[in-house]
Amino acid sequence: MADKLTIANWSPEDQPRERLRDLGPQALSDAELLAILVGSGSPGESAVELMKRILNSCNNNLNTLGKLTIRDLMEFKGIGEAKAITILAACELGKRRQREQAEERRDLGSATLMYRYLHTHMQDLDVEEAWLLLMNQNFRLIKSIRLSHGGITETAVDVRLIIKEAVLNNATIIALAHNHPSGSLRPSADDDRLTERVKRACDVMRIHFQDHLIVTDGNYYSYHEQGRL
Repeated sequence: MADKLTIANWSPEDQPRERLRDLGPQALSDAELLAILVGSGSPGESAVELMKRILNSCNNNLNTLGKLTIRDLMEFKGIGEAKAITILAACELGKRRQREQAEERRDLGSATLMYRYLHTHMQDLDVEEAWLLLMNQNFRLIKSIRLSHGGITETAVDVRLIIKEAVLNNATIIALAHNHPSGSLRPSADDDRLTERVKRACDVMRIHFQDHLIVTDGNYYSYHEQGRL
């Protein structure tokens, strides 16, 4: 009997995993996406061909596919119980996603709003931590990242990592923040030097450096509000 034709045996341009990695999931057909999940077809039939055959029986409608039972799917040559369960699990996730409301990104359009968000992360710390806030053009939070723990200096916070994370997450605006466990809001010389280095790097990359906040338990210092950015 011939071996099953797996995705790994295909030519590179036909491999859906690699196409998804290089082009994004939107570039793949429904059959290709499902083929990634099932992994292999039957003898003489690739995973994509198998999924095309199954989808064709459902009038190429994913809602109809999701109404099939495990037993229904196992009627197709090449589909065992494990593959049938995988397909139905994917359909169920799609239905649940439709029911979910899109998550609203947090508004960080002012130093006060940034402080309120960061205070929950920093209020009980007894050491310094540095955080990076990545935002879109509307000052909505994309992602927050802890950059360092136990101190903030020019060496503890890697400016290259800040720029890398901004680019990878398509952030057009960033803010830096760190806490002073002592309660002092006065910026140190290290704070000033780090702020300048991040500002220069952002200017080169055309990323807007909105603010550098110093956070204490109950107050904050904003380089932006103080006219220093």
